[in-house]
Amino acid sequence: MNQLENLSTFIADARWEDFPQEVKEAARSCTLDTISQALGAANNPFFTNIMDTLLTYEGITDATTSSPVRAGIPVWGTAKQAPLRTAVLLNGMLSHSMELDDVHTGSKTHIGTVVIPAAWSLCQFLGKSGQDFLEAVVCGYETMSRIGMGLGVSAHRNKGWHVTGTAGTFGAAAACGKLLHFSAEQMTSAFGLAGTQSCSTWAFLTDGATNKILHPGRAAANGLDACLLVQGGMKGTRYILDAEDGGIFPMMSDHFDYSQVDRDLGKTWEILNVDKKPYPCCRSTHCAIDAALTLREQYHIDPEQIENVHIDTYLVGWKQCALSDGSRHPQIPTEAKFSTPYTTACAFLNGSVGLSDFEISRINTEQRQELTKKVTVEPMESFTARYPSHWGCNMTVTLANGQTFQQEIADASGSVSSPLTREQLLRKANSCCTELDSDLTSEIFSSITDLDHRNSLPSLAF
Repeated sequence: MNQLENLSTFIADARWEDFPQEVKEAARSCTLDTISQALGAANNPFFTNIMDTLLTYEGITDATTSSPVRAGIPVWGTAKQAPLRTAVLLNGMLSHSMELDDVHTGSKTHIGTVVIPAAWSLCQFLGKSGQDFLEAVVCGYETMSRIGMGLGVSAHRNKGWHVTGTAGTFGAAAACGKLLHFSAEQMTSAFGLAGTQSCSTWAFLTDGATNKILHPGRAAANGLDACLLVQGGMKGTRYILDAEDGGIFPMMSDHFDYSQVDRDLGKTWEILNVDKKPYPCCRSTHCAIDAALTLREQYHIDPEQIENVHIDTYLVGWKQCALSDGSRHPQIPTEAKFSTPYTTACAFLNGSVGLSDFEISRINTEQRQELTKKVTVEPMESFTARYPSHWGCNMTVTLANGQTFQQEIADASGSVSSPLTREQLLRKANSCCTELDSDLTSEIFSSITDLDHRNSLPSLAF
């Protein structure tokens, strides 16, 4: 039995009643975190235009009556419904739109934005309970994180792959397969079909393209498809990870590790190793934001007096958020969210970094652009060596009068080492949904905290 089959057996045998209490609480917290930001993004014109276009082409007609057939799965935060597979795709994209989704740092995966939309939509379609949903969520988190770690975080990323898309298909397949009561053999087959659909790259950074939200959406939909194809009789290979000809681990990474796939299953719960983002931008910018906020508060630094800011960080963080021209000189939201110089400038100027900082009118103000130009970032081996266990940086600020201040951040706020409290997480959820009916969102959030005692999932239609 290979590592993938061991993982399949674990997922097939997993039972909610056997999970540790902290794992159950983590599943509820991850669900609240994912759904709140998805609801908050539902009225974003960028997303609604995509949704309306896709749904225009989803009209399926019954040949005998010429009446439309609706699968009736809600697109979160809207009054729209879609066929199951399209709802999964749209809800996955929606969950990633704010750039506030959770991060499993050991694998560099955004798990919630893939696993939760897939599990929630299928759970609704099947009419299953909140406990069934949460059980599937835990299985999805444990699978996606281990596949991501096995791919080798730095090596996989440095070849240009976006692991949320590549490992995500496995996480979605695990969650959906669990809801469909797959045997271990069926689960292995679904993983084989999921892996052959694994994709997504970082090429969008080159020109600020807006396709990043497609990655989790497509991973969620592909994971669901893998399970449906297994039900239809298709067989996926159990050698999808390690086949000599076409195994995705050696194809996608120069430093992969098969042992990560089934290491300490049921002993180490990776859902407990998930960061919750406090700022709506790439996680790799967060250590610099924390450093800037700390220095600003501690030394009352006047941004007008800053001569330059120098940041040393890990290689992937530099490559992702400080190397491209768009990262160094952002003009549009996609570039700004992947810009350590810009987010650092926002932190010094505002004393915070929030959603409004990524509006084009704010990005291109003279004050922000000028301070952004004063921020330089370089990779440093000591931080690279600690990654991905620690996503840290060191910041040195020099003022016009020659004074210098320094701050090192080992782990950004919201990390496992510096977690958000339950109250902070709820405040974050509410802050994402300020434009929605507060009574309705309060009812939804309350039901999520008690989901394992509910016979059905609450409606997310608005």
